[in-house]
Amino acid sequence: MATTDPLVLFMPSGKRGRFAKGTVVLDAARELGVYVESVCGGRATCGRCQVIVQEGNFAKHGITSANDHLSARGAKEERYERVRGLADGRRLSCSSTIEGDLVIDVPQDTVINAQVVRKAALDRVIERNPAVQLCYVELDEPDMHKPLGDLDRLKKMLEQDWHYHDLQVAPHLLHEVQKILRKGEWGVTAAIHRDGPTARPTIIALWPGLHNEAYGIACDIGSTTIAMHLVSLLSGRIVASSGASNPQIRFGEDLMSRVSYVMMNPNGREAMTTAVREAANELIGKVCAEGDVARDDILDMVFVGNPIMHHLFLGIDPTELGQAPFALAVSGAVDVPASTLDLSANAGARVYLLPCIAGHVGADSAAAALCEGPHRQDEMMMVVDVGTNAEIVLGNRDRVVAASSPTGPAFEGAEISSGQRAAPGAIERVRIDKDTLEPRFKIIGVDTWSDEDGFAEASAQLGVTGICGSAIIEVIAEMYLSGVISEDGVIDGALADKTPRILQNGRTWSYLLHDGTPRITVTQNDVRAIQLGKAALYAGIKLLMEKLGIDHVDRISLAGAFGTFIDPTYAMVLGLIPDCDLDKVKAVGNAAGHGALMALLNRDHRREIEDTVTHIEKIETALEPNFQRIFINAMALPNKVDPFPFLAQQVTLPPRQIEQDAGDGTDSAAQRRRSREDRAARRSRT
Repeated sequence: MATTDPLVLFMPSGKRGRFAKGTVVLDAARELGVYVESVCGGRATCGRCQVIVQEGNFAKHGITSANDHLSARGAKEERYERVRGLADGRRLSCSSTIEGDLVIDVPQDTVINAQVVRKAALDRVIERNPAVQLCYVELDEPDMHKPLGDLDRLKKMLEQDWHYHDLQVAPHLLHEVQKILRKGEWGVTAAIHRDGPTARPTIIALWPGLHNEAYGIACDIGSTTIAMHLVSLLSGRIVASSGASNPQIRFGEDLMSRVSYVMMNPNGREAMTTAVREAANELIGKVCAEGDVARDDILDMVFVGNPIMHHLFLGIDPTELGQAPFALAVSGAVDVPASTLDLSANAGARVYLLPCIAGHVGADSAAAALCEGPHRQDEMMMVVDVGTNAEIVLGNRDRVVAASSPTGPAFEGAEISSGQRAAPGAIERVRIDKDTLEPRFKIIGVDTWSDEDGFAEASAQLGVTGICGSAIIEVIAEMYLSGVISEDGVIDGALADKTPRILQNGRTWSYLLHDGTPRITVTQNDVRAIQLGKAALYAGIKLLMEKLGIDHVDRISLAGAFGTFIDPTYAMVLGLIPDCDLDKVKAVGNAAGHGALMALLNRDHRREIEDTVTHIEKIETALEPNFQRIFINAMALPNKVDPFPFLAQQVTLPPRQIEQDAGDGTDSAAQRRRSREDRAARRSRT
């Protein structure tokens, strides 16, 4: 007799499904599209994937749920509860399996709220020369003495009036042409797509009478968020913009975990491709509703993304990008019908994807380079997008080089004890009094600082939930400037006699940033995680500078959502970026999205970036013999050997430390630190 698989209902989303006994709860949630955060990739160490089983008979749903319908606690959960504590009734979904019908509640305090999508277009004028043009023509009615077919007469008039030769016709229009011509009483509007001087022009859409609506989509598919703009191809005006979290995040927080998911699950690639395309379609619907635009009027789309997002969006297995030599399936620009990517728009709409620069420097970096234009500058310009994997483009009109650096997820809140993504309630700005070592901070969603009147009332509903990326940079830089941590990143435990903010944490020390619920501290491990990330980024930048034979950068553009909200001064204090005139360091927002806009509105920009990418030299940092030396020096704040004269004009930096060996035949603290950093450098290279 056949048995029925257990029915599982997730609340508060209300999503449900049947799963075989033994299915991991986290996997069930991912399959249903329920967002359960898992920073550690299912290792039962982060505690973000907590769930609660609701017990009782839920007649409305036909479910009798009980705690014993979940597997008993295993060694991983027992270890987590022993080390970090687990509230009564809570389980780790990554270590629990379904054994019977369940109603599972996902507590919102573990989700860290919904992410704030803060990617916007830059306010620049783009000269318009789109790949799609609307052309109105009037035809003579059919004549028995002139047996030329309706479609051929249409082509002839388009050649006569608009000088389009050798026209092709999108197949879906062949059976519609005669009906449209007669409905328009022989006056019709044709949408002609031509991208490239040698490309054959194609009729992709046809309307009866005069039609004066044509729109395009520019979209940046980030690993964490998707940002989309709906644009008039006739005026260049941005009609509507929207953003959403990338639903692929339920398959893995970072890019490599998504590649691993594809490798470990037979249908992993298809699931992630479907998820990102569905998200794109939902955003298309959202911007169309906001702009009061019909989907049928969307005729052209430009998408950008890092190589893994690029491949998954196209339906290409990204496995080769997860291992050396990080081979791209396709590196050049891609131009395909939107229908082949399951995108809902006009039946003849086209999709263009910018070229990728290399295996870990993708179409988003190419778009950012198009936006900022280092290849158009006399000065030496650096464009850097800081994320889990930072992309760097450096150069001028004579030569451009690029690299990627494995900075890790610390800058996005992962691997930080109180870290989280940018969401309401997250600390985003920090200042520390140099005399008292007392902090003050701002949180997302509240305008006042924590030491100002009204903060307690304004923050009561949101709470103070954690530290987002911009605040992680600021708090560690402020700890250094105030003497809480040394140049080598060591928290000074001797300051515990001066302030209760310095807390002992086993053999190390922590800094108490917020004494509330939750209690928010910056631990020694947090400082180390940021040091490792910033050293990897700086090493990548420094290697590019050495390749170009330069000792300074004239301009720095910080791209991406993280770059938009990071304070350039604190980024430099930390040693995240090299010394530069701070007036020439700027946040440029979603430069990748703006590069996509440029490619959408002007096909000449497509040719520009296609040509530029062929001349950009990709440097593989892991193969560079100087990487380890630069990385170790970059572990110090801001750097062990490199001077920061521009920064010193703006900020009073603590005096440099001079290392001395113990002289007693034993390893000194400095020697032990260097040994640790050597190991970290080797790990970073791999």
